[in-house]
Amino acid sequence: MRTYHHLTMSDRLQIEAWLKSKTSKAEIANLLGVHVSTIYRELERGQYEHLNTDYTTEIRYSPDIAEEKYQENLRAKGAPLKIGNDHEFARYIEKKIAEDKYSPGAVLSEIEHEGRIFETKISKTTLYRYIDIGVFLRVTNKSLPVKRDKTMQKYKKVRPSRAPKGESIEKRPEEINTRETFGHWEMDCVEGKKGTKKTLLVLTERKTRGEIIRLMDEKTAASVNATLDEIEKSIGEEQFRRIFQTITVDNGSEFSDYRGIERSSIGEEDRTKIYVCHPYCSYERGSNENQNKLVRRHFPKGFDFSGVSMEEVTRVENWINSYPREMFGGACSAELFSDCIFDLFSA
Repeated sequence: MRTYHHLTMSDRLQIEAWLKSKTSKAEIANLLGVHVSTIYRELERGQYEHLNTDYTTEIRYSPDIAEEKYQENLRAKGAPLKIGNDHEFARYIEKKIAEDKYSPGAVLSEIEHEGRIFETKISKTTLYRYIDIGVFLRVTNKSLPVKRDKTMQKYKKVRPSRAPKGESIEKRPEEINTRETFGHWEMDCVEGKKGTKKTLLVLTERKTRGEIIRLMDEKTAASVNATLDEIEKSIGEEQFRRIFQTITVDNGSEFSDYRGIERSSIGEEDRTKIYVCHPYCSYERGSNENQNKLVRRHFPKGFDFSGVSMEEVTRVENWINSYPREMFGGACSAELFSDCIFDLFSA
């Protein structure tokens, strides 16, 4: 089956014939070797209101109208497309965005990082433009994550009405703020559908953006502590203390038992240090917030976690850790995290 194929005038004439013989849109797509959404867009492109002999009207498809609009679109694009006939490159981009849920920037970063060679090389700006003007069959703006608003967002500083339960983020050492050292985390919960209890506990390592996700039965302090206890027991007391040197959380009730989070469940020493953000200042856990957007690509807001298995959660965790990062030159968090763990325990 052809996964990348611009329709030709011959294809359009064939579509018209199939429509007259009552062939379904799905079957037409299969016969042409394209996605069914391509056929729907093609029919919309070529539709017109036909006047019947009895003066009634109906919407019909015209291959001539569709071809003319297609050619107009090509002329509107200006200079010849850099991607040209590099179908292998187009297929790769479409797969990564449509199936693997990558952003355009992530696709290009991965290509650069892995040293993949295609006939064509384009910038992120050009790729976004190609998507905007409809160059790709399976990728539209609806396929993309929400585009980042590059305007500076202003945050209103909220004066806390009470002291935080735990050490304030104001006392967090500068080396943590600048992400110079490994082992400093941000922690949050990704909630499910309203009225359901199951939730995700997500931890993001600040330097590498390494992600750990665990499924919890409910969003409570007891569940958070129990989940961290399980992680500690799985990797060992000493390893946990060195990997999770600090954890920054918000003022949520699920993190209110900060001493329970800090205390080791299997040893006598504290296992980590907790820092608490200012109220209503989610940007102070910026890495966490950005990672949560990646989680939401798989578990959208309002998603019910009741039927989700830990295997599915682990799959999303692995996807995030394998996601190519522009900030790291196309490398993924898993690579950087692995290097930091090696350095930590080989010193």
